[in-house]
Amino acid sequence: MLGWAITFLIVALIAGVFGFGGIASASAGIAQFLFFVFVVLFVVAMIARAVRGKPPV
Repeated sequence: MLGWAITFLIVALIAGVFGFGGIASASAGIAQFLFFVFVVLFVVAMIARAVRGKPPV
């Protein structure tokens, strides 16, 4: 999922350079949303791992 967020961020940067403001804005919004979903899932996985008693890798 982090890969998709990075992909949309790159699309947003390229679209912004070429002057496609609407596409850049939409891609940046998608990238931001996917990044926050990734962070939330990562934190949930870390909490679940800690609750089960396994040491972090």
